[in-house]
Amino acid sequence: MNTATERIPVLVTATEKRQIAAVAKAAGLSTGEFLRRAAASFRPSEDDKILEGMIDQMVKTTASASAAIDDALAYVEASNKRIAALEKRKRSH
Repeated sequence: MNTATERIPVLVTATEKRQIAAVAKAAGLSTGEFLRRAAASFRPSEDDKILEGMIDQMVKTTASASAAIDDALAYVEASNKRIAALEKRKRSH
């Protein structure tokens, strides 16, 4: 394993530093090792593709849900009209 000899100064807020340190500690890693691993595993193009796929699926699901709601509302409206017609006939007899 290579020994780390280079520094990368990164400014963070006090809150961010506490959060990073807490996550690193929970993972059983030093803050430096945690940050090295996080940086090594970051793949923006892969992450973007995954997010785009999730967004596409969400758009399809939302459209499907919206159509189902429209169908349900149309059914309720038609049902209400049938009930009103039945009640009107009953009153006229």
